[in-house]
Amino acid sequence: MSNRILYAIFIYCSFIVLSSCITNPVSGKKQVSFLSEAQEKKIGQESDPGIIAQFGLYQNTNLQNFINTKGQEMVKISHRPNLGFEFKILDSPVINAFALPGGYVYFTRGIMAHFNNEAQFAGVLGHEIGHVTARHSAEQYTKQTIGQILLIGGLIISPEFRTFANEAQQGLGLLFLKFSRGNESESDVLGVDYSSTIGYNAHEMGDFFKTLDRSMTSETEGRIPEFLSTHPDPGKRFETVHELATEWQSEHKSSNLKVNRNEFLRMIDGIVYGEDPRQGYVDNNVFYHPELKFQFPFPNDWQLVNSPLEVQIGPKDGKAITIFTMSQKKTIKEAKDEIVQQYKLTVQRDLDMKIGGLPAYGMVSDQVSQDQNGQTKTISVQTILIDYNNIIYVFHGLCDKNDFQKYEQNFDFIMTNFKRLTDSARLNVKPEIIRVVSAKNSGTLSKVFSDFNMPTKRYNELAILNGKELTDQIQKGELIKIVNKSAN
Repeated sequence: MSNRILYAIFIYCSFIVLSSCITNPVSGKKQVSFLSEAQEKKIGQESDPGIIAQFGLYQNTNLQNFINTKGQEMVKISHRPNLGFEFKILDSPVINAFALPGGYVYFTRGIMAHFNNEAQFAGVLGHEIGHVTARHSAEQYTKQTIGQILLIGGLIISPEFRTFANEAQQGLGLLFLKFSRGNESESDVLGVDYSSTIGYNAHEMGDFFKTLDRSMTSETEGRIPEFLSTHPDPGKRFETVHELATEWQSEHKSSNLKVNRNEFLRMIDGIVYGEDPRQGYVDNNVFYHPELKFQFPFPNDWQLVNSPLEVQIGPKDGKAITIFTMSQKKTIKEAKDEIVQQYKLTVQRDLDMKIGGLPAYGMVSDQVSQDQNGQTKTISVQTILIDYNNIIYVFHGLCDKNDFQKYEQNFDFIMTNFKRLTDSARLNVKPEIIRVVSAKNSGTLSKVFSDFNMPTKRYNELAILNGKELTDQIQKGELIKIVNKSAN
């Protein structure tokens, strides 16, 4: 390649980069960005329905009003007060909060249950708003775009570089992990700043990271190494956020900042804790759905993941999967025609049938596609459609065509054992909820749990939920969280 061509490529790329510079609202510095504010908002608007479809919204008017009020109060003093933020609580037991470009901020009911005061919530709220105000998503998009330009340029310029293309892609990924951790740290700074500015004690934000760290340790056998994590280690963030809070309070000569422990605890009294069995639950390798009144089994060595959008069941090696969902069509024939067309299936055999006394239809199809190397790949798809209570339920069993005989019996076992749920004990199952109670006597947290007949095997879990140690001293009348079955 001639020097003239190389120079032309350089000038072209430089023009793209220079014409895409903006001023970052937080840092005040010029930065390259290939996403406008309108594009950020569009990404958030287009992604929001999918997030809600996947998780569902948690219906609690008081909590929703609370996060709206505090969110908008914080947006007003943020670096992007006119963006138009939205705040939502997702019906998920996972301890998480995240933000999309354009100002869409989500808290799970799982993380709301683990906060122990308003100040902890406010710190995480500020952190997530900070991701948006600092344009971290737009920054990541731009870095990926530039990285691809440079990678493609390398492939064009140097034939030898093509040999190392995969390694280069992995290197770019690790580079962006570093930037992502930097973004997380910057959002911690903003979380301290924003929450402190609206009057909350940001030291509580640091304490919540200790709760998060303990929760991660208790739920998993191993820890993700920090250098391969997109989030800084919670244990280290505990120390860093406390330092940031001390600096902020010293600089602004602020004292008597709010914590509001009792107010927050009373607000989350009754929140659903853990999985909500009304939306489907597993017992002895049978999936039950009380609200929709059906059940079906799955193999003992397979795992099941339930979401409002679909249920996925498969072996641990990932070589097969069964997907259970609902069709928007009114009849089995309409649903079948849509599936064949949408997924470009070639039907090999089909059959009208009855399953659990219900009208049903089954087919086995091939789906042909090409992998990244241009190699043809054929997937076998076993589909069963069931008409029950004016809903068309859909099962898909997928695996490599060469493995279909191995998994066909598993697919049949799951799909053909679908039936009505009539057992009153299964239909009336209740979720666990958090109950906020007053300690009956002074003593250790462990003793307080004993006073309320909590199972000993759950003491550590409940201690984490309260953000305390089992040996911590509790005063008579102090509010704590316990877990009970819902009475509704």
